[in-house]
Amino acid sequence: MKCYPFLLLFYLLFQPILRSKPNVVVFLVDDLGYMDIGANNPDCFYETPNIDNLAATGMRFTDGYAANPVCSPTRYSLMTGKYPTRIQATNFFSGKRSGKFNPAPLHDKMDLDEITLAELLKEQGYQTFFAGKWHLGPSKKWWPKAQGFDINMGGWTKGGPYTGNKYFSPFKNPELHPDSPKGEHLPNRLADETAKFIHQNNENPFLAYLSFYSVHTPLQGRKGLVEKYKKRAAGISGEEFGPLHDRKVRILQKHAVYAAMVEAMDEAVGKVLTALDKAGVADNTMVFFTSDNGGLSTSEGSPTSNLPLRGGKGWVYEGGIREPWIIRYPGVTKPGSISNKIICSIDLLPTVASSVGLKLKHQVDGIDLTSALKGEKLEREALYWHYPHYSNQGGIPGGAIRIGNYKLFENYENGTVSLYNLKKDIGESKDLSSSEPKRVKDMRNKLHAWYKEVDAKFLQPKGESTNPWRP
Repeated sequence: MKCYPFLLLFYLLFQPILRSKPNVVVFLVDDLGYMDIGANNPDCFYETPNIDNLAATGMRFTDGYAANPVCSPTRYSLMTGKYPTRIQATNFFSGKRSGKFNPAPLHDKMDLDEITLAELLKEQGYQTFFAGKWHLGPSKKWWPKAQGFDINMGGWTKGGPYTGNKYFSPFKNPELHPDSPKGEHLPNRLADETAKFIHQNNENPFLAYLSFYSVHTPLQGRKGLVEKYKKRAAGISGEEFGPLHDRKVRILQKHAVYAAMVEAMDEAVGKVLTALDKAGVADNTMVFFTSDNGGLSTSEGSPTSNLPLRGGKGWVYEGGIREPWIIRYPGVTKPGSISNKIICSIDLLPTVASSVGLKLKHQVDGIDLTSALKGEKLEREALYWHYPHYSNQGGIPGGAIRIGNYKLFENYENGTVSLYNLKKDIGESKDLSSSEPKRVKDMRNKLHAWYKEVDAKFLQPKGESTNPWRP
């Protein structure tokens, strides 16, 4: 009892300091394409009013990226601020598909010695919450509670809702307790849990990380929404598919089930944003919205089109790595602003760290985006990608570098390169490599230097075939 006055004094002295630090909400949507939201695509087949409103009250980035064209590596980059190539976490955990050659070695977990976003904020007095897809480790030893999160609702090994009735309860997810009443929709359950956490912690700084399983396969939607979009799709004509290497790629958005999944996810986003308002903390909360890779367009139902972007999930073309990126930071971002600054998932951690007044003591690859959020100049020389695998979606093993408006792609099977001016050719249809040899040489040299810096691994020989290309 004698310690109570001291604790009260401590609370009175330090609560204002803790409360002045911004809360952090992260929305990470699985497999959502850049063109899948109305804010990026006025002709979007899907309805996303809550996400569009977030863009209208924050800053929308036209040139935002994922660190990898598939999920686990990008999730690693968001959590650590690092390129996944540094630890050979270069494919989804644990994807090992072979093609002409064997894939590069794959590290299939986020090690416990990594410093995560949650761990950094927890040390600053934040309450930390995770809901949804994790896919960053094979067993409980590597799941959210081992990586800095106080609460975990649904994050485990699986990369999709593959147990129980999948997107409808019972979910039979070992980390989602208790299970929902029969028939509840998974995005709604995750949003409810996130909103509950926000209300319970409105007097404390918090991190709420809502990592949707949506809109990943299996393709399942609420019946009423599916019917709504079937009627809409019936009035849309035109070719649905076109060629992409040895695959067919969707070129027209009209998949009713996928549309229903997108709208339900948007409703869940709206529920969480409403919770911030009702809890009275919206004006002191940074909100981030993005995806882990491009829209699924070449396999597993090929539910969406990323046009005018080329390709989709599993490809290092723009359709596989350019993502929706919206950031709302009250008092910093101008409502309804649009930025063409080049940003990436590796930038989340250093940006949040800077915003809470934390100076990082370890090296990361991402940069603090605060200047861009203020509408000022952002210093970035280049972004890099490394995907030494054959994707389930037909993607070619390769790497890429973007400097300014130019992007160079390098094919890992044979070492050929392609160069594109994304400002003039966002669809990557005109290869400029033969007409700009000096630019190709300079960009390729930088890309190869980066390979060495991060100790990149490459394709491996297969049987009696010739050895694959090496930089």
